[in-house]
Amino acid sequence: MSEHGQSKDGYDFAHPISIPLMLSVFGALLALTILTVAQASFDIGSLDIVIVMVIATIKAGLVMAFFMHLAYDKPFNVIVFLSSFAFVALFLIFTMGDSKLTSVDFEPKVDDEASEVSEVAVVDTLEQVAATESEQATVEMEETVTE
Repeated sequence: MSEHGQSKDGYDFAHPISIPLMLSVFGALLALTILTVAQASFDIGSLDIVIVMVIATIKAGLVMAFFMHLAYDKPFNVIVFLSSFAFVALFLIFTMGDSKLTSVDFEPKVDDEASEVSEVAVVDTLEQVAATESEQATVEMEETVTE
């Protein structure tokens, strides 16, 4: 017979999940997505990234537990997934800690004086080009008249 019918260690090959449970998980994921989008309209400062990451972690946990059937799987698989999540979290924490040392905020800083100076420089350059072209046109007209 087939080996997939019953497992020797007590775990079934597939675990059926009821439709109401799947719909409730879907509703929770939808609500958390709406919460993430709504949170973007509030300025909480440096807590923005923390709140978004917590919501994303909860959503990933729901997907792993119910859609990937880890809630009903062998404990070893759950340990592997949770340890990979822990290592990704460590990498993100160290990266965010490093970026906090180098900048105040995640948004790039725009130096107003530098942008004003560059605009003035562009205008000056355009005026110089226009003046040079008008001088060349004047010289060409004088040469035409003298011939």
